[in-house]
Amino acid sequence: MRFSKTVVKYRIPILIIAVVLLIPSVLGMIGTRINYDMLTYLPEDMETVKGQEQLLKEFGKGAFSFIIVEDMPDKDVSELKKKIEATDHVENVIWYDSLADISVPKEILPDKIYNEFNTDHSTMMAVFFDTSTSSDITMDTIRKIRDIAGKQCFVSGMSAMVTDLKDLCEQEEPIYIGIAVLLACIAMIIFLDNWIIPFIFLISIGMMILINLGSNYFMGDISYITKALSAVLQLAVTMDYSIFLWHIYNEQRDKYEDKNDAMAVAIKETLTSVVGSSITTVAGFIALCFMAFTMGRDLGIVMAKGVILGVLGCVTVLPALILIFDKPLQKTKHKSLIPNMNGFSKGIVRIFPVFLVLFVLLVPPAYYGYQKTNDEVYYDIAQCLPDDMDYAIANSKLSEDFDIASTHMILTDAKLKPKTVKAMTDEMEKVDGVKYVLGLESLVGTRIPEEVIPDSVRNILESDKWELLLINSEYKVASDEVSGQIDELNTILKKYDENGMLIGEGPCMKDMIETTSHDFQVVNMISIIAIFVIIGIVEKSISLPFILISVIELAIFINLGLPHYLGQSLPFIAPICISTIQLGATVDYAILMTTRYKSERIHGHNKKEAVQTALSTSIPSIIVSGVGLFAATFGVGVYSDIDMIGSMCMLMARGAVISMLSVILILPALLVLCDRIVCATTWGMGKIYKSYNKQEAVINEKVHN
Repeated sequence: MRFSKTVVKYRIPILIIAVVLLIPSVLGMIGTRINYDMLTYLPEDMETVKGQEQLLKEFGKGAFSFIIVEDMPDKDVSELKKKIEATDHVENVIWYDSLADISVPKEILPDKIYNEFNTDHSTMMAVFFDTSTSSDITMDTIRKIRDIAGKQCFVSGMSAMVTDLKDLCEQEEPIYIGIAVLLACIAMIIFLDNWIIPFIFLISIGMMILINLGSNYFMGDISYITKALSAVLQLAVTMDYSIFLWHIYNEQRDKYEDKNDAMAVAIKETLTSVVGSSITTVAGFIALCFMAFTMGRDLGIVMAKGVILGVLGCVTVLPALILIFDKPLQKTKHKSLIPNMNGFSKGIVRIFPVFLVLFVLLVPPAYYGYQKTNDEVYYDIAQCLPDDMDYAIANSKLSEDFDIASTHMILTDAKLKPKTVKAMTDEMEKVDGVKYVLGLESLVGTRIPEEVIPDSVRNILESDKWELLLINSEYKVASDEVSGQIDELNTILKKYDENGMLIGEGPCMKDMIETTSHDFQVVNMISIIAIFVIIGIVEKSISLPFILISVIELAIFINLGLPHYLGQSLPFIAPICISTIQLGATVDYAILMTTRYKSERIHGHNKKEAVQTALSTSIPSIIVSGVGLFAATFGVGVYSDIDMIGSMCMLMARGAVISMLSVILILPALLVLCDRIVCATTWGMGKIYKSYNKQEAVINEKVHN
């Protein structure tokens, strides 16, 4: 109570401190780097990651792109190549004139190389950068090359994709916030009992969101998914706490003449209730930190901070704002649109066996769909972008004109004899889907003596320690075909050079698939165990965690199973994050109802009366909370052109509704069914269990007599 009274007494200084903190928060938010490359979140001990580091260290090369030039004379292509080479942070450009003067016929090239780099209307050049794939410098360089090249040229590669992704994110993110705020505000105006309190909530939550985003500065960088989702999620998840404080304050306002006394009690009761429920949400986000694919840690830390700051804002900034605006708030009250739920609750409890049957019938198809959806996710990040993006157009032309869907790189020992390297490349070119292997040996061919290879070209493909080979593949990254191809190529490479490394987007994607598949199991298990323990402690029960988690897990199975039945494919990160977020964010609905059910049972009501009262009193809060989460995420899901973000928001919106319905319809039935077990395994309900035994003893005695 001391804390509550302190907040009420120093409400003006609290608001001043909060406003002052916004200044460094905004600066921190601006200064936080955003990472748009998913592959950088792979564990550092992986061979593909080490290989990328060696490529940058030994060759000064990080990013790589193919540039397709259409309907341009060789002379102009040569001039374009020079301009691109002169661009800052372009390390090398390989084209025909890297090997010979353009006055020399192209036919001097080995037929295989000539045909693979030229069509009847286009030619292709390979560009190496001296910076990493997703660095800000590389993205700036890609933009400069596009400006130089004009409309006849198309830049492919991971760096081009990351550049387009960044530009689209920066264009869409402010709109995400606007949509989430607008729809959440409409939902609160409809379902709450006051016209202006939603705006007070938004001011308080908005301050905490800014402080959270500003504190990300100390993390160094955050992923674009974290940046796009964190504000929307924090708004959706922490809105509940504000609503709870408002309801308690209004109740106490009728009991106390002094609004300050009413608020002090409201803060105390809110802290008691909100801290318990928020811990489950924090636990859900913290579970993401156990992913080996460290983007989970990135999102988990930011969102856990957001929830903690949301609770802090709810019991400090929000009470201060409500007390300051108390007069207009009291004048703008209106009747809530949510009707009395007593009749509805009686009906649900009366036919509870129907919902038990429904529960049993839903589990098999929901779980089957859930498993299938996990098997059908896609890993190609390029699929997240619209088809009309520059990168998508370039990749389409690369595939159509040159039959190249992905490019791998090999680092092999520079001391290997040319004959050995030639034997290795010949064997690799026989692997299904491999177009060709490009290295010094293949450039030399049979027509060009090795001695005439320019040093500039030799330096591109060879260092003191490594020789670099490029492998162009007909198979798309993250496909089953390319995964098998990479396994075969790795087997051949290790046969000739056990220390050789196969790197590039394809091998990195393969590592990411294997890493995240394991992560899914780990994160699910950790989140379930953590939340199980928390519910057990909060409810002082052994059986209730099983009941509550089973209800929310069914909702998760339904939510993540629907994409399979609807023929939809999700981005790989969505099922991992959504299963944890939905469990942590919506299990509160079940905790709210169960806590009231326990209270009613302990105070002497029978099981059906207790469940009915718990249901009728909880439904308004569950509806407001569920609709708030739905409203804050649904609009973003519909609007976003980035499927990674759109899919996650749509899943969260749908998950909120499914969890809400599961708790309202199925949880009461399970509580009625398992009442005796709950009483036997829950602290403080022993007397009720004993009464069960007494009733049985009386019945048995009557039957015996």
